[in-house]
Amino acid sequence: MMPAPLGWVGIVRLGLVQTALGAIVVLATSTLNRVMVVELALPATLPGLLVGWHYAIQLLRPRLGHGSDVGGRRTPWILGGMVVLALGGVLAALATVWLASNRVGGILLGLVAFSLIGLGVGAAGTSLLALLAKRVAPARRAAAATIVWLMMIAGFAVTATVAGQLLDPYSPSRLVAVVAAVAGLALVVALLALYRVEGHAAVSAAPALPQPAERGRFRQALAQVWAEPEARRFAIFVFISMLAYSAQDLILEPFAGAAFGYTPGQSTKLAGLQHGGVFLGMLLVGLAGSAIGGPRLGSMRFWTITGCLASAAALASLALAGLVGPAWPLQSSVFALGVANGAYAVAAIGSMMGLAGAGRAEQEGIRLGLWGAAQAIAFGLGGLAGTIAADLARHVLAAPGSAYALVFAAEAALFLLSAGLAVRVGRGLAGQPAARPPQPAFGKLAARVTS
Repeated sequence: MMPAPLGWVGIVRLGLVQTALGAIVVLATSTLNRVMVVELALPATLPGLLVGWHYAIQLLRPRLGHGSDVGGRRTPWILGGMVVLALGGVLAALATVWLASNRVGGILLGLVAFSLIGLGVGAAGTSLLALLAKRVAPARRAAAATIVWLMMIAGFAVTATVAGQLLDPYSPSRLVAVVAAVAGLALVVALLALYRVEGHAAVSAAPALPQPAERGRFRQALAQVWAEPEARRFAIFVFISMLAYSAQDLILEPFAGAAFGYTPGQSTKLAGLQHGGVFLGMLLVGLAGSAIGGPRLGSMRFWTITGCLASAAALASLALAGLVGPAWPLQSSVFALGVANGAYAVAAIGSMMGLAGAGRAEQEGIRLGLWGAAQAIAFGLGGLAGTIAADLARHVLAAPGSAYALVFAAEAALFLLSAGLAVRVGRGLAGQPAARPPQPAFGKLAARVTS
């Protein structure tokens, strides 16, 4: 018997798991990064490489997703991943403290810690999305994507704010204590949120499971998923669009300073304006993609294409800003980029929710793992590629504004290419309104990843 679709309470409970996941990740990728660079005066390359390594480990997402497919239940994989993630976060804090007295030992422990962080995020994140894919009704996909994504961002924001206050005045022992407390609290929240949310019926939810010998062969299962045109096209779309999405992260504030003379405080406020636009774009698609939007506005494919085109237009305006200079309304362009990126992100997640259940039965995990791996590669390469491209352009072009304009224009071209790919993805689902009655195959959500 197929379990009943998740209600709003169930969706919010799974969102709490994503919040807990984000709480640990933000300390590892942001707070510890700052401590290494500022308090320990280490090269910024070191935390950059460690964060990049945790993305590389997430290439195992397809294998982890396949494991939850074979087991038939997602909850053990989510909880197991959270335990590994929490352990990795605490070890990362210990490694950061150790770096002050033993560089080699600290780096080696850091590699172990960020390996565990990557494994934990991959296992918990992929299985959580697979559970949502199976249990969210089509009418609630857009709203569920918005809720879970925003709750993950809330985990980032709340943890960063509270932990920042607790870390003052800074000491190594205080750093380890704060990270350990956050990790422990995150585990408790995840455990309570997951309690009986999946249900025992999930084990026998699919009547036509592959034979054990077939299910046990990961390479065969991955080949089967890659042979599906929709899964393959969507993986390529995720990689290219997320490359464009992430490439501007590390160059927007330097661009504002170099081309517009913004102070560090002003550029930070500019980044806040962008994030406000992201929230607005997410809410817009969440509302339009629900029953409020109707068949046309409820199509995640429509919003995915629209989000890519709008992101390309916003990046093109930033390219013009680099050429025109201070006379250009930079804040308006940045806010527009935020709205477009937010709309794209939620729509892409909603599309995942619609496509995860398409194809062979009980392979949602490996499909989402494949797309998660594509996203991890794109995020790992995006920031690096954006900064390298900006540096190269500044060596070739005398004016910094023109150099950044060239990079923004290249990112806009990637989003245009992504829009063209999105036109070909999910054509069979294109006419489905979001308010369509629930069907046996449900969709799924992908975060972030995160991250």
